[in-house]
Amino acid sequence: MAISQSAAQSGDPRVSLVERYQQVRAATLSLCEHLEPEDYVVQSMRDTSPTKWHLAHITWFFERFVLREYTKTYDWFNEDFDYVLNSYFYTVGGMYARPDRGLLTRPTVKEVVAYRKHVDNAMLDLIAEKNGDKDFDFLIEVGLTHEQQHQELILTDIKHVFSVNPTWPTVNPALSPPPASQASPYEFRNGPSGIHEIGHQDSSYCWDNELPRHPELISEHQIGSRLVNNGEYLEFIRDAGYSNPKFWHSDGWATINREGWNRPLYWTKELDAEFTLGGQRELDLNSPVTHVSYYEAFAYAKWAGARLPTEAEWELAANEEEVVGNFRESKYWHPIAATGSQLFGDAWEWTSSAYLPYPGFVPLPGALGESNGKFMSGQMTVRGGSCVTATEHMRASVRSFFYPHQRWQFLGIRLAKDGS
Repeated sequence: MAISQSAAQSGDPRVSLVERYQQVRAATLSLCEHLEPEDYVVQSMRDTSPTKWHLAHITWFFERFVLREYTKTYDWFNEDFDYVLNSYFYTVGGMYARPDRGLLTRPTVKEVVAYRKHVDNAMLDLIAEKNGDKDFDFLIEVGLTHEQQHQELILTDIKHVFSVNPTWPTVNPALSPPPASQASPYEFRNGPSGIHEIGHQDSSYCWDNELPRHPELISEHQIGSRLVNNGEYLEFIRDAGYSNPKFWHSDGWATINREGWNRPLYWTKELDAEFTLGGQRELDLNSPVTHVSYYEAFAYAKWAGARLPTEAEWELAANEEEVVGNFRESKYWHPIAATGSQLFGDAWEWTSSAYLPYPGFVPLPGALGESNGKFMSGQMTVRGGSCVTATEHMRASVRSFFYPHQRWQFLGIRLAKDGS
């Protein structure tokens, strides 16, 4: 079931800001309804965070950046949370080390639930009072979009947590398996060339890293009609792709040898099954390959006689399509094979573009400016959203970013070629 952006658009005038706040906050809790208390507290690697930390941190965001700024009568729940729940906002104070969040037995899950209720009660009163103030409404939208990012992280992080458990738990016993799929032919289609503008196009909400809209010179190129699937990636593996250094960046070659990588994250050694949020499942050869690093995506593209698209090439192609795809609301929480041309959903797509500021980039003012600008070094841009991204979070200009070695997120591959 593909979900269109218009069906879940945050700007729907029929939905009040109070209702939107309640909807997003409730959606977060719904992701956790089948988890046990023990599931909330585990951190399986340095890139993940415990579920309870996510629930508390996104609550702290509203407490720290909204309630503290707009009310003098708010009763602080626990002032120690300013240190424990800060993530990367150095301009507002110190923080507990991210790799060690799994060592925090306190606050307890019970206390985190009480904290959310405490903050929500104050927020609903404040929104009812301040709604209509342009700056206030924008700040609430920043907070809600931030929460939707952590909704995605809750699912990808608990997937990694469950993957190291030999009993292979499922995040939701009722999770629907993806429908039987059939691979559509892989086609290369001509993309626009010349000087074209990219970046957010209108005055609606966007992240600061989507701005400013600016011209880019695009060479003649072709872009793939769909994501590379498991069967195609399996051919790369069987053709000794992981043991041939000519396909790899130097850092990539060093990484796969140091880490012992010879297949995507979550694939079995036998290459016939993979771990999913619905437990262990037979490998669907027609579904998009995911959980591959930038290094693996680059190597596969080189092996296939192609390359990864630039983010400008990707965005220009995406501008021609409606935001429709397999997102979190589809409730598969796993990639499915596209039946036609599709650039949104299933997996974030690695591009060949480093995550850098656009010409004339201006970060958000104050501490919120730390959300994007300071990460524009050493990371690669990904596009398109994934099967656990909120539909309303997505548009053609959205940019996200990861380090080249990371692969615990739903990260996939689309190919491109030079020329026409």
